[in-house]
Formats: sequence, C-alpha cells, structure tokens
Amino acid sequence: MREAVIVDAVRTASGRGKPGGALSGVHPVDLLASVLEQLVARTGIDPATIDDVIGGCVQQVGEQSGNVTRSALLAAGFPEHVPGTSVDRQCGSSQQAATFAAQAIMAGAQDVVIGCGVESMSRIPLGTAAIERDIHGSRLAERYPDGLVHQGISAELIAAKWGLSRAELDDFAARSHELAAAAGADGRFDGEIVPIDLGEGRQHRVDETVRAATTREGLAGLAPSFEHPRYAVRFPEIAWRITPGNASPLTDGASAALIMSREMADALGLRPRARFVASSVVGDDPIMMLTGPIPATAKVLARAGLRIGDIDAFEVNEAFASVPLAWLRETGAPLERVNPRGGAIALGHALGSSGTRLLATLLGQLEQTGGRYGLQTMCEGAGMANATIIERLG
Repeated sequence: MREAVIVDAVRTASGRGKPGGALSGVHPVDLLASVLEQLVARTGIDPATIDDVIGGCVQQVGEQSGNVTRSALLAAGFPEHVPGTSVDRQCGSSQQAATFAAQAIMAGAQDVVIGCGVESMSRIPLGTAAIERDIHGSRLAERYPDGLVHQGISAELIAAKWGLSRAELDDFAARSHELAAAAGADGRFDGEIVPIDLGEGRQHRVDETVRAATTREGLAGLAPSFEHPRYAVRFPEIAWRITPGNASPLTDGASAALIMSREMADALGLRPRARFVASSVVGDDPIMMLTGPIPATAKVLARAGLRIGDIDAFEVNEAFASVPLAWLRETGAPLERVNPRGGAIALGHALGSSGTRLLATLLGQLEQTGGRYGLQTMCEGAGMANATIIERLG
C-alpha cells in the first residue's frame, strides 16, 4: 500500500459567524476558492495534476448547495477537467474529506487530491437545512420514540455523566482563549493562515473569535444556553452548565490540505510535511452524541500500534468544553499536549471546515515543537467521530 503524505495545509483566520462578522460579506464559494487558490500558489503545484477535490460542508443548502466544492475549484481557476465533490460527516466533514483523499492515494486510485472544507454560518445560519422539514422520517422515530436531541443537550448529558462542574468547564474555556491568544501573539498561526481579501485594500488574517481577556470569573456570569422544561423532565440529571462561554462560537471559515503519494511528491520536487499513519471513524449513541472521540481514539491507536503516551500533540475539537474534558478523563492523555494552541472555543468551529483546520494547526504544532506523532479527533452530529494520526516528516 502506498504512502499518503501531506504537502501543505492552510486555513482562513476565523470570522464571527453572524452578520457583521469579518467574513460575513464573503460568499462561501469565494471563501473556499480563495483558500484553494492560495494552497496551489504556496506549493507551486500545477492544478491540472490534481485528480480530485473533496470538500466538507455541513449545511449544503442555499449558497452552499449545488456541490459547493466543484463551484469553488472552478472559481479558483482550476482546469475544468478537475472534479470535485462535497461530503457531509457533520462536524468532521473536512476531516473525512482528508481521510477519503488519503485512502484514494493509498489504494493507488489517485495520486494528488485536495481535502478541504468550508462553512459560512453567518450566511447560512445553523439549522437552516432542517427548518420546516422532517429530517428523520417515521422509522427513525420508531427506533427513538422519545426523540433525538440537539447537541447542546448532549453536551449537558456528558457533563452530567462525567461529573464535570461548571467551574471545570469554564476553566477549560478560559484556557482555550488564553492559549489561542498567546499563539496568535507569538506568530505561531502565521504559517497556517492565508489572508482573505475583503475589498478596498482590506484583508482578514487574524482570528476574530479569540477573546484574550476571557477569564473564568467572567464566564461564570453567563446563563446556561439550553435549559428547557421539556428536557429538564426527560433528563433530571442535567444541571445546566453549558453556556455560550464554554461552547464553540458560530464561525465562518475555510481550510484545505494538499495530499499526494510519496512518489508523486518526489517526482514534483515537493517536500512532504507529514504522512498519514492511521484513521478511524465510529458510530456511537446518538443521544449522548458527542462521546464518539473516545472510542475513535482507541480504535485509531490500535490500528497504528501506538499508545496514548506516544502522541506528542492532540487536537480534540472543542465543540463544547465537556467533550474534550470527558475525553481526557477516559484516555488519560496529558492536558498540556491537548489543544496547546487553544481550540474551537476560542478559534471557532466553522463546521465543514474544522477538520482540515485542526490538521493545519496540528501540523504547525508538531513542526514547531519537534514532535513526531499527532492525533486529531472530532465529535459529530448523530453520534459519530473521526480520528486521524499523522507523523511529522523531515
């Protein structure tokens, strides 16, 4: 089986996913197109050699419908013969896109593939795809007669099951902002962020969602986001600890990774930054929903023949603070290696873009610290999770 290597990975700086956010005036096709264009320019690869572009996008409706990935690659000026497809693995969509790219290369079916993702939560508000529509059907309702729940309730259930206090959640959230602010100030994100042209000579290149002044005391004053009498009756164990402060903000963003075979990289004179070691994807309880990273991590470590202590850096998506905190309890990973540059609570969670955003950040962390192995994992809607292990090269 051939080796799949990562030549480069880039992302936009985060934009607040609401009207007035820095990227809210940029159409999602144009947002992803700009990232694809700059990825190709940075590496010097001829886009005519690209076999496929696989893009993650969760809300494939409105401006993100009609195969947003194909539209974006054409908008980026790629030759018309380059195909593109859009995938939805919920929050892990672009991580899955990168995995599909690596698998195609390992299998010998393709030589050069871009895995990428985009989400404009300011232009396509969360839940747009499900408004006034039955997205579950009668047979799924028969299996879960009490009804499925949204992710906020799942985050509360995790906090209750693992006995996570409000103070622990807020502490972790404050840590995320502190670490992200420090990484931004030190220039540690400079190698992964590509600027987005906003017109009139303006560019967006600094994460808009990071709040350097965030403190645990300030977060303690925020009210719970999801408290509701109906859920209080159904789940009396919930203590209502999830707030806007210990959850990831609505975010706009795009990201992309250039992935190819080792042989192709050598032929093109490109230096691979990392290689794919192993990947996993799992299904889990759709009510708890966000616990999938725990079994996904165990599965990917077993496939790689590695232990938790072999991993030098972890990127565990901070959809809600309760998710990585429960993951930490179960895996025993050292806190200082987890999201060392902050996570989605500070850097934002632009749904379909987050997987390759984590990959870009993980690559940079391994290179700047000299680490060998990195692991990223992502909780996903309906009770799923992806996990990926990479090895730094060079």
